[in-house]
Amino acid sequence: MANILAASGGVKQVICINWGTKYGVPFINRLYAMVARNITPPFTFTCFTDNRDGLRGEILCEDLPPLDIANMPTKTPGIWQKSRLWGPNLGNLKGPVLFLDLDIVIVGSLDCFFEMEGPDDVVLARNQTTPFERLGQTSVFRFPVGKLVPLQEKFRANPQAIADEYRFEQRFVTRNAPGGVKLYPRRWVLHFRRDCRHVFPLNYFLEPRLPADARVVLFPRNLLPQHAIDGQYGERGHVDTPLGHIRRLFTGDYREKSPISHLRHYIHPARWVAEHWRE
Repeated sequence: MANILAASGGVKQVICINWGTKYGVPFINRLYAMVARNITPPFTFTCFTDNRDGLRGEILCEDLPPLDIANMPTKTPGIWQKSRLWGPNLGNLKGPVLFLDLDIVIVGSLDCFFEMEGPDDVVLARNQTTPFERLGQTSVFRFPVGKLVPLQEKFRANPQAIADEYRFEQRFVTRNAPGGVKLYPRRWVLHFRRDCRHVFPLNYFLEPRLPADARVVLFPRNLLPQHAIDGQYGERGHVDTPLGHIRRLFTGDYREKSPISHLRHYIHPARWVAEHWRE
């Protein structure tokens, strides 16, 4: 950790990015609060955003970094606006920064993310959905400011072609980061659907679990922390009792592709998410 912090002035630097209205103030303020509860000072928390209204005073706000691209990729699953962070400057920050997505839940100490590898390394969480591919996950990753400039330049040259080839920005980073990437231990960053919810039929009897070695839990694909708190499997799901969820099969009031998917997608409310995902 000493070398990493020396490169950033002795401070753990945490950053996030926000644009548009999908997440906004509640997510940013909760993320700051979770970081503050789970990190050993000194630290800074910087949000690169297009709207500063309502943000906590402890949050350092910066405008969105410039990205000289007329047309961003379309019809792609990747979050390519994150490429704004790959430029030569990020406000006044220097050295390694830890990037966190807005829709994560922090459940353990973040100190370990500043202890692995060296200050010049790009270190990503492991992608849990591709176990047979060595792929990083950019929901949680550390990089030195300016190290990813070659990626931004390559992406800027032909954004749509890059997005079509790699689909997800995390695959592009994993494959093209200068000097390669390192990966954090698999169990530090977990995927709520894959690692926490129970398989059928246990999902009807047991609350989603929180493994003891987890530090961060991800909520991708439109299943947000509030959905887990309510017991709702994503935006298209219902909040219901186990019996009520099963009854929907016989009324036709279910939205999944098949009855089997409907049964698999029930989740009990996850109380532990509410305990962590708060200001």
